[in-house]
Amino acid sequence: MSIIGSEKIALITGTSSGIGLQTAVQLAQAGFTVIATMRDPGKAGPLQEVAQQAGVTVDVRPLDVEDDASVAAAVADIQARYGRIDLLVNNAGAGYLGSLEQTPPAVLRRTMEVNFFGVWRVVQAVFPLMRAAGSGRILTVTSVGGLIGQPFNDAYCAAKFAVEGWMESLAPVAQRLGIAVILLEPGAVNSGFVAAVQATRADEAPDLRAAYGSMRDSYMAATEQTYTAVGQTPTEIGQVIVEAATTATPHLRYQTSDLIRAVVARKYVDPTGDSVVALTGARLP
Repeated sequence: MSIIGSEKIALITGTSSGIGLQTAVQLAQAGFTVIATMRDPGKAGPLQEVAQQAGVTVDVRPLDVEDDASVAAAVADIQARYGRIDLLVNNAGAGYLGSLEQTPPAVLRRTMEVNFFGVWRVVQAVFPLMRAAGSGRILTVTSVGGLIGQPFNDAYCAAKFAVEGWMESLAPVAQRLGIAVILLEPGAVNSGFVAAVQATRADEAPDLRAAYGSMRDSYMAATEQTYTAVGQTPTEIGQVIVEAATTATPHLRYQTSDLIRAVVARKYVDPTGDSVVALTGARLP
């Protein structure tokens, strides 16, 4: 076992684009030794290019959060090479847009697999190393959709709510073991992740299209306006992650803008939930 240098060792999932890419580069600039993982390292070109432009290097390795063997192998290799993991950033995720009736069971399972079980799998592999060291930080990128349900995001929000509940439960236990648990909750972020979310289904049944089509169109139009008006960049989100990763006493939760903090606060001041339903429903006709 060998520890390379004195830098903190950061493991990040989902670094081929967007928030993960920017986080990898910014943490390297902040002095971390960065292990940037992705399901297909063949897609590391954009990350390597941005890292080179920034004058930093990152160690790109394969890690598929949906595969037990892949996660175990990656963590074991990192432990053997670097001797420890000081910071874990769970960023890999997958979205899906569709109501309850428009979400096939297979899609629901994969959305939960990537966004919840994938995070669980990686944390469960890394946690023993941090427990043995008596230190570490586990930072998970969730979403405002992990606290406030969003129309047509039933599966995605279910997964993010699950992560939020689990991490909130884990936090006090981890704290007593010297490990900080951190949740990062962005709102609208202009990245490739959004483009990858399926907005419609070509094989959608006519009755479902009739029932939900106008609501979905209205929701999408309002959402696009929100992204245009107040959408943040992956670079901005990366900056908040670096702040949470390096501050002396991190909080459990970080919202990434004043707007998101105001939206989330609504949930805490109205225990009935009525104002939240009114707020999110305002995007529907």
